[in-house]
Amino acid sequence: MTTASLHAGDRRDALRRRIRWIVSATIAYNVIEAVVAIAAGTAASSAALIGFGLDSTIEVLSAAAVAWQFTRRDPDRWERPTLRVIALAFFALAAYVTLASGLALAGRGGVEHSTVGIVLTALSVVIMPFLSLWERRAGRELGSASAIADSKQTLICTYLSAAVLLGLIANSLFGWWWADAVAGLVIAAFAIREGVEAWRGDACATSAGMLFDDHDSDHDHDHEERR
Repeated sequence: MTTASLHAGDRRDALRRRIRWIVSATIAYNVIEAVVAIAAGTAASSAALIGFGLDSTIEVLSAAAVAWQFTRRDPDRWERPTLRVIALAFFALAAYVTLASGLALAGRGGVEHSTVGIVLTALSVVIMPFLSLWERRAGRELGSASAIADSKQTLICTYLSAAVLLGLIANSLFGWWWADAVAGLVIAAFAIREGVEAWRGDACATSAGMLFDDHDSDHDHDHEERR
């Protein structure tokens, strides 16, 4: 085995460890987020906050699927099943957000001010993009469609956090009860699109595929030069 091959193997192992750390941090944060959001939503009679808490449990499912994959001896073998789990998480998120938003628009229910909910969603808007970015970069370098798909799931949760935050603030300041429901419908449409891509295995068609192509091209080029 050449020195370059050993270096590449060490790099892949390091990236896999990084992904495991990222998804572990994501799981821990989302468990706390789910408990706090559901409690605050119940206290404020906020369907948006309760939905946000339930969404966090879906994010835990997605991250746990990737964490499980990267504890296997051959993670690449489990790429397709993990993508299917992530796709189902996207679809479940879209279904719930659509239902909750539709009921909110139809019911015109009043929502009380929630300081805890505003602080929690604001923290999520700050924290989740970094977790998504780190996982996406590691997934692209490693060529892992499941890690990239999970990073998209985290990013969608960031959008949902922002939508709920704006809705809570708009409701508290202006009485715009419909704001987060409308934003939720837009996010649901985006989640369906990403779910379809994950189900088809297209989550990194423009990243991992290009990475592999570049690697193969370089290998062929080196081989030609040796000849």
